[in-house]
Amino acid sequence: MRGSKAMAVAVRHPKGHIVVHWEPLNKFVYDGWFSRAPFLRGLTLLWDSLGLGMRSLLFSSNIAMEAQEFQQKPKPEKKSAPEDSQETTPTEVSNMFEGPLAWGMFAISFGLGIALFFLLPAFIAGLIEEWLGIESALVGNLVEGVIRLLFLVGYVWAIGFIPDIARVFAYHGAEHKTIMAFEGGAELEPGLVSGYSMYHPRCGTGFLLTVVVISVLFFSLLGRPPLVLRLISRVVLIPVVAGIAYEYIRFTSRRQHVALVRALTKPNLWLQRLTTREPDLLMLEVGISALRYVLAAEQGAEIQAETIAIN
Repeated sequence: MRGSKAMAVAVRHPKGHIVVHWEPLNKFVYDGWFSRAPFLRGLTLLWDSLGLGMRSLLFSSNIAMEAQEFQQKPKPEKKSAPEDSQETTPTEVSNMFEGPLAWGMFAISFGLGIALFFLLPAFIAGLIEEWLGIESALVGNLVEGVIRLLFLVGYVWAIGFIPDIARVFAYHGAEHKTIMAFEGGAELEPGLVSGYSMYHPRCGTGFLLTVVVISVLFFSLLGRPPLVLRLISRVVLIPVVAGIAYEYIRFTSRRQHVALVRALTKPNLWLQRLTTREPDLLMLEVGISALRYVLAAEQGAEIQAETIAIN
């Protein structure tokens, strides 16, 4: 969960309790002149979001590995511990947020994403153009856009069958339900939050779809240069397309009361059916825990604990 001043990531420890890490956001990115500059603010926020997401994944992995190591170690004999006591293990988070291995993995993943969703569709579209003799820049870019969209939807649909990814999608649903409940003024209790929608107009899934659509329109203005230059342009101009897409998402998310805007954002909400699953109450507890930390930071409350227990 990310607010305007802080972010928090909550993880269900295999032993049952919830571990929460929070950190203040970069004031230069979220409160500096960049945050008020159209198009530029989208790029800085998206880049920072990539970093926050990467560190959150590492945090989650660290908790899982910590639990694995704990299970492999011989357990000491308990002499006088109360039967109803619950042990919580403080988590050291500073060491895992840095290192060439972590950021190398991030770079490889980012590069594969660009190759799969930008370069490969452009390459295949170029081959189809030559095969069919397509000369229209608009038609060529539409072909490329359709291929890119099929790759995106097909990829998301396929990974949804992986059990671990399906569980991640359920936590994605818990995140959306928690935000929708908060924005609806509801009390943050799992039973109440569960009744809210899993689909949110500011979701990153919708951003991906918006990038695909805008790329068709934007790249059409460039015509159909030779294939090599076309591939280079797709990579170089990703920040421009992303900046435009961010402004579109920002504009539409603030005008959901307008019927035309709601109609325009319907495809974004439909795509979220692939990236969300119905969460259980335990997952909702995790989402609520993260949001409560963010809200406490927003209100200027002093936050000390990094580990909390849910009975």
